[in-house]
Amino acid sequence: MAGRQDSDNESRRIIERVARETDPASSVARTAKGARDHVTAADADRADPIEYWGTRIGRALGLIVGIGLLIWLVLFIIQS
Repeated sequence: MAGRQDSDNESRRIIERVARETDPASSVARTAKGARDHVTAADADRADPIEYWGTRIGRALGLIVGIGLLIWLVLFIIQS
């Protein structure tokens, strides 16, 4: 009887996890959080301020350059 209850509990847990992972709002939120954590250097070593700030500045500049290139491409295509 206990084995059956454990199996049922595990099945419910798996179904709830799949529902959370396939929820579109959840995936958008996870993607946004991942992008924010990447740009703010959440994975950098906070004990080393040079690495932390260098990572943040480099990633922010990369984001700005990427957006600038995208805008340039759109303007180039529109003018052609």
